[in-house]
Amino acid sequence: MPTYVYEILDDDGEAVGMFEIIQAFSEAPLTTHPETGQKVQRVIQPPFIGGTWSESHMHKSSRDDKKLEQLGFTKYVKAGDGIYEKRAGKGPRTISKDAPITAKDLKGKGRND
Repeated sequence: MPTYVYEILDDDGEAVGMFEIIQAFSEAPLTTHPETGQKVQRVIQPPFIGGTWSESHMHKSSRDDKKLEQLGFTKYVKAGDGIYEKRAGKGPRTISKDAPITAKDLKGKGRND
């Protein structure tokens, strides 16, 4: 069962506190605090996604050029004003504003691959 967060409201509708409670999906949202009877409203929370999708794990993975290449990604790093150098994956070794790339270049069969 999920844990829901509720705000405790004063008479003016301002939040004066918070609490968590475990409820089934099928239960209606609370309108009053289960112990004090004060008015409450459910707070929408983002879902928790842990494991290999956590921000810290993804940050480590995105810095690992070999892993990115194994996963089929191409990584370019800015090397100067309008110049990017390839660090992982397929495609041209450099991209610059003076030499635009084509679709053929992105397939790994173009210049400097």
